[in-house]
Amino acid sequence: MEVNASSVKELRDKTGAGIMDCKKALAESAGDIEKAVDYLRRKGLAAAARKVGRVAAEGLVGAYIHAGGKIGVLVELNCETDFVARTAEFQGLLKDIAMQVAAANPRYIRPEDVPPEELEREREIYRRQASDSGKPEKVADKIVEGKMERFYSEVCLLEQAFIKDPDHKVGDLVQETIARLRENIQVRRFVRYHLGEGVENIS
Repeated sequence: MEVNASSVKELRDKTGAGIMDCKKALAESAGDIEKAVDYLRRKGLAAAARKVGRVAAEGLVGAYIHAGGKIGVLVELNCETDFVARTAEFQGLLKDIAMQVAAANPRYIRPEDVPPEELEREREIYRRQASDSGKPEKVADKIVEGKMERFYSEVCLLEQAFIKDPDHKVGDLVQETIARLRENIQVRRFVRYHLGEGVENIS
């Protein structure tokens, strides 16, 4: 079903869960806000989201080298206490995220990080494609939104399918870890190096 923006905002205000999680919860609950809250709670996302506002200034920077030294990744993963940062589960999450960045090459952490001008450029391309194919306006709008979700799943780390379990998103992995460790955990930043990238070979 089509999910409207006001319902997504209301659900986010109630639970603190992410945009895409709220959209999915509303779609699964036929637009019923209370059922969507229950859905998020069952998934552990609402409980985890309540911790998101807490300061996460501890954590670790992890490194991962892939493909025989051809790709290198640094990831900063934050949590609330040094105790949690030292746990095997937190360190395992950090390694998994670094591997994800190496394999899937995201450009942003979350949809909110994508610059507005880039979003508008993508939407305009999809609108024109739908218009050129002769789709009615309402159908075209749904096509555009569907393609925007696919765009997010390609360029945003937390929306990508997790390489070890494609049925789950990376964001799900983070939220599940928050729920288990009972601390706010945030992917702060990452950088990915690909040997020779940006170097012009003129030989």
